[in-house]
Amino acid sequence: MSFQQGLSGLNASSKALDTIGNNIANSGTVGFKDSTTVFADVFAASLSGAGAAPIGLGATVATVAQQFTQGNISVTNNPLDLAINGSGFYELTNANGDILYSRNGQFQLDKSGYIVNAQGLRLMGYGADANGTITPPTTSLRLFDPASSSDAPPQATGTSVSATGIQANVNLDSREALPANAFDPTDTSPATDTYNKSTAVTIYDSLGNSHIYNLYFVKTATTNQWQVYATVSNPAGASVGVTALGLVDTLTFGADGTLPASYTPPTVTVSDTALGYAGGVNPLSFPLNFSGSTQYGASFTINSLVQDGFASGKLAGFNIGSDGVILGRYTNGQSKNLGQVVLASFRNPQGLQPLGNNVWMSTSMSGPVMEGTPGSSGQYGPIQSAALEDSNVDLTKELVDMITQQRAYQANAQTIKTQDSILQTLVNLR
Repeated sequence: MSFQQGLSGLNASSKALDTIGNNIANSGTVGFKDSTTVFADVFAASLSGAGAAPIGLGATVATVAQQFTQGNISVTNNPLDLAINGSGFYELTNANGDILYSRNGQFQLDKSGYIVNAQGLRLMGYGADANGTITPPTTSLRLFDPASSSDAPPQATGTSVSATGIQANVNLDSREALPANAFDPTDTSPATDTYNKSTAVTIYDSLGNSHIYNLYFVKTATTNQWQVYATVSNPAGASVGVTALGLVDTLTFGADGTLPASYTPPTVTVSDTALGYAGGVNPLSFPLNFSGSTQYGASFTINSLVQDGFASGKLAGFNIGSDGVILGRYTNGQSKNLGQVVLASFRNPQGLQPLGNNVWMSTSMSGPVMEGTPGSSGQYGPIQSAALEDSNVDLTKELVDMITQQRAYQANAQTIKTQDSILQTLVNLR
């Protein structure tokens, strides 16, 4: 017997107690992953090889392995608190452009509109273009730009990607009588009817100013035929209050009360002068689509009346889906994708190098990083917004392990004491 075995046992138990103490200290740290001390025995080597009954030289700490098991998920009130329910790591970047990884989903917005953690590291993901289309590569996720006067610029009616314009679905009452007089939008006297029914929809110019586009339906002497006239009412401050736009469409229904398959929506134009801002806005040009409208023997009904323009708006709120897509809601009633959180995975997560502050760095032992969207496969768990992943430390287990290592420490100390007693006996031999 020598002191080496007992001393190595003391060192190993001491490091194990340090690991347990660190686990217990971080039992309340969001996203923390506990560690386990892995021991290995030590044998002396010789040129002739080991003996028939070799005696080891004690124990050593082979590694301190982190356990990437799932922690409990706790609900919060912050939509930027994110919890991964499964595998994966958040990708973060620092001021130097280094990529780090974390399971701590406590995020917030900085003054520049970026999503950051408590240390100011920016959350990475796929960005979105002006139309809300999400595309790679990864970049720092940003919800707004404080240097911009508007988070959502206006969109003139008819200028959307699909060029929807105005879509109207109405039922015109086939029992209506012909108007008594020629069409006159300013004459609303029942005694001198000039149109049968009317409706209106708000449209927007290139500056986001709202205008009221009025539609008037006039039944004609031709069987099952209706004429559609329009006017535009402009906001206060415009040079023109109301502009008559004349006949914009003629609807001829079949005997079954529906529009024929050959119906083609007209494209109508509204000049900048008619909008009341001559030279100040772009002229409007958009489809006026009555597809699906009917002429039945029932009361006049507006089934739907939509258009694709909107005013400018500021970001009013957002939510993050389980797939990591960030959907922004604006004061102009619009919503748009702002980006998508991306997760990273590794073949060997135990090979990641912990840097403190709940972040890791990839190494050659962890293998190359693989990126994916939340919930897309088993490698990338879905994300839960307004929730956090608790530490995976089991306090009961840690306290039991602490007692075990304490007894091991005492036993190793006893072997040193016994060796000391034996040496003392040898020294006292006469």
